[in-house]
Amino acid sequence: MLAAQNASLTDAHWTMSGEVVLMVLVGGLGTIFGPVVGAFVIVAMQQYMAGFGQWALVAQGTIFVACVLAFRRGIVGEIAHRLRIKL
Repeated sequence: MLAAQNASLTDAHWTMSGEVVLMVLVGGLGTIFGPVVGAFVIVAMQQYMAGFGQWALVAQGTIFVACVLAFRRGIVGEIAHRLRIKL
């Protein structure tokens, strides 16, 4: 039996938009490659820490706070700033 593989607005949860904002902020706001790098980092972190259960969310939040405090421009923005590259 085939199941319909549709996604509707009721399937989206508010946490998904928060995750997208997290990806953009970690990668670098205002850069082209920042959100891509942020998405890679967040998805890799979720896959790597999946075995830790709810503690993965605590670790992810801690890493997010550290990135915001240490890397004000995001990962890509800080690298570009240190290398003096205009992205």
